[in-house]
Amino acid sequence: MPAAGQAAPEFTMDPRVPEPSCNGHSAEHPAGSGEVETLLQHLGEEEHPLGALVPPLFQSAIYTYRDLDLFEAANEAPYREDPVYSPWGNPTVSLVERKMAALDGTEAAKLTGDGMAAIGTALLASLERGSHVVTVDSTYSTTLRLLRETLERYGVRFTCVDGRDPETIFDAVTADTSVIYLESPSSLLFRLQDLRAIAAFAKQRGITTMIDNTYSTPLFQRPAELGVDIVLQSTSKYLGGHSDLNGGAICTTKERIERMAHGEVKLFGTIMAPFVAWLLLRGLRTLPLRLRHVQESANLVASWLEQRPEVEVVHHVGLASYPQRELFLSQMRGSTGLFTFVPKNQDREWTKAFLEALRVFRIGVSWGGPFSLAIPVTDPTSPAESPVRMIRLYCGLEHPKDLVADLDQALEAAHRKCP
Repeated sequence: MPAAGQAAPEFTMDPRVPEPSCNGHSAEHPAGSGEVETLLQHLGEEEHPLGALVPPLFQSAIYTYRDLDLFEAANEAPYREDPVYSPWGNPTVSLVERKMAALDGTEAAKLTGDGMAAIGTALLASLERGSHVVTVDSTYSTTLRLLRETLERYGVRFTCVDGRDPETIFDAVTADTSVIYLESPSSLLFRLQDLRAIAAFAKQRGITTMIDNTYSTPLFQRPAELGVDIVLQSTSKYLGGHSDLNGGAICTTKERIERMAHGEVKLFGTIMAPFVAWLLLRGLRTLPLRLRHVQESANLVASWLEQRPEVEVVHHVGLASYPQRELFLSQMRGSTGLFTFVPKNQDREWTKAFLEALRVFRIGVSWGGPFSLAIPVTDPTSPAESPVRMIRLYCGLEHPKDLVADLDQALEAAHRKCP
């Protein structure tokens, strides 16, 4: 194990993990190979009003018509291509929805006010009284709260399983199961589910599959290609990329999006605001560049931490030692900047000393923006009476050498305070 201050090992990307690509996406795009970098700059932007290179922001709630027939046709259109009222659809929002559908390889997309709005909309559209949901026990805690504290009140039941072995999911399915809800990699523990196997199993039984794909983004994992029915994203993270917006996305078939647009989105007012969509459009343009950087940084930092004597284990899908490495290489195109580690010292005072000693990493929730962040968390599968303390790290756009140096001095500070 390296001594304090020892240089981090060099890390290179596994050559078997391909570069992200959008070949074969469902939407029309300008001349070129259809690679993701080109798509993000040009798809849906063939027209340039007044020669403006950057699409204008349509910050209008109401759209008027001189022709009554056109107005009635627009007002009755199931998938509002022509705007009438921004709570139902907006040109700026629609542009970004086209890009999101192309990125995910789905027929259509709907943007929402935040990630939980996307999750809640998709679940409500897929469930009814008496429905049963199967999910994994390390799913995002707020999603579990939605199932436990809200949907259960309306007669929806759910079962949590480990999920790493698909048989645990298959065994939990009942005659009432309507949805298998996945999160791969899962929150905090970064466990994978076999998306191909689970999607094939569900399709044979008429069960809807949906996944929170926020960790990977469409660049590093495209669940629709693996058979998953509904792909959900929090656009607040990597897709927005600047820690200055909240949003969500639902990507699926056009028929499902039309039903949600007329139903849950319209009834609950969950659509994304135009200015937020405009900010998201700006963030999407640099997504490939940012993901490559945070992947390289996090892999280097996690590899360095894995060798530190203060660390029990590092949970990161990008490590060669990752227990589900074969599945990672088979269904993902890369890893991103988020991971956790378990310190050997489980005292809260050690965690406090470590976090407060950080200078480049800041103590703060969420992730996916320019700045590196750290927070204390607990293993969601550990017993409540003896929780396993962990540190979640997000590696942002700073230089990885500075991140390693910051962690090194913080580990030393924590050791001095809590030897």
